[in-house]
Amino acid sequence: MKVNGLQAEMQAMRLDAQNSSSPATAQQVSADFGNLLSDALKTVNHLQGQSSELATRFDQGDRSVSLSDVMIARNKSSVAFEATVQVRNKMVQAYKELMNMPV
Repeated sequence: MKVNGLQAEMQAMRLDAQNSSSPATAQQVSADFGNLLSDALKTVNHLQGQSSELATRFDQGDRSVSLSDVMIARNKSSVAFEATVQVRNKMVQAYKELMNMPV
């Protein structure tokens, strides 16, 4: 998962928010968050596909792919997937807390 790219994008969004003369609307924030989440899911999907492809090539006897390459790719995709699951869990928890708030 491209953590540095994600962090740089979040910092750029923060600077835009600070330098903006008008406050961001809920629709803008929702669209930005949706795009950020979509990009993160695409990255996780790409890592899983890459891991699967390397494993298949190794199984088929491709000598340009080593076992360590396969294991590293598999661990990267596993960490990315676990991070995605944790983000989902936090979002569900936040949603439940919002729903339980008295109005």
